[in-house]
Amino acid sequence: MDTDNGVASDSSSFEDLTAQELTTSLNENVSDDKKTHEDEWFDVLGSGCLKKKIIKEGLGSETRPQRTDVCTIRLIGKLENGTIVEEFDKLKVQVGDLEVVQGIDLVLPLMNVGEVCLVEIEPRLAYGDEGRLPDIPPNSKITYEIELFECEPEAELEKIPVLIRKKIGNKKRERGNWWYARNESNYAIQCYRRALDYLDDVEGGITEPTEDGDLKPTDSDLQDLLEDRMKVYNNMAAAQMTLQAYDAALKCVDNVLLCQPQNVKALFRKAKILISKHNPEEARVILKKAFSIDPSNVAIQKELRKLIAIEQKARERERNMAKLMLQTTNNESNKQSRNKKSKSMLLWAPIIGMVAVGIAAITAYKFKYD
Repeated sequence: MDTDNGVASDSSSFEDLTAQELTTSLNENVSDDKKTHEDEWFDVLGSGCLKKKIIKEGLGSETRPQRTDVCTIRLIGKLENGTIVEEFDKLKVQVGDLEVVQGIDLVLPLMNVGEVCLVEIEPRLAYGDEGRLPDIPPNSKITYEIELFECEPEAELEKIPVLIRKKIGNKKRERGNWWYARNESNYAIQCYRRALDYLDDVEGGITEPTEDGDLKPTDSDLQDLLEDRMKVYNNMAAAQMTLQAYDAALKCVDNVLLCQPQNVKALFRKAKILISKHNPEEARVILKKAFSIDPSNVAIQKELRKLIAIEQKARERERNMAKLMLQTTNNESNKQSRNKKSKSMLLWAPIIGMVAVGIAAITAYKFKYD
């Protein structure tokens, strides 16, 4: 995993899960905004793990954020003992892109612009059994106060300047790295896919004007965008490998190697994928190529030694098997030879016996009459 940062094909993502849960909750519980009163807690998922209480009413349900909308919020998060662990005055969050903990991502589509609410989030929809040390212990319930200032639809990618898309795409890549580090590969992959949307080389406004006065990206801008996109593909492959989604991971590293044939990380991961897909011969060739590019890479050295040792054991097994087959063949041949001799002896035994009797009779006759 790149440190400058974090489907099976991929298993179900947070997006799929929350969409189903959220639809059920909305249908059952929020068909009428008037049902929710200021002093009441609303059980969002019906399981008690996510509760919402309105402190200040907003403008109306028509102002609620939709998926991919960009929201500006005020956020204060507290532990059960009252310790503040998160505080933002104007935080921009894209709904459904896992840029915040899942509980907040689920609640935002239930808020109206201008609304202030309290949200109680159990650990599994907050920071889980890992927490976020040192300030958030494992298995911590967190209560957030959230104010939704505004929300606006996601802009068309083609109209977003390349430098801004680069910034947003890398933010989503880093969020994917965060999820990956927490062993949440499904969530990481979702973030990486969204990062690729922004890091695509579609043309958008930038700093260099054309003859017509329009703005277009420079070659340097597009090259930087390509470099960042390759990092995302590499990281996504690593996440997919943890889910044993080897075909999807192979496509990701091949995308990297198509543009960067000397990319050592992509070569190394492709070799690991091929080993997992029981193709050690091709994996060894790729590892040797990676080693020739970066001979000081300890991970490559270790994997290459391991692969060579496996191949040596396989050859030794083949030699032993060949010896065993040859020995079996020789034993069978000797057995057949002995059987032939036995049969031959059985065939000649009566004749030899008759000759011996004849010789004995002649000898006796001579001895009697001499």
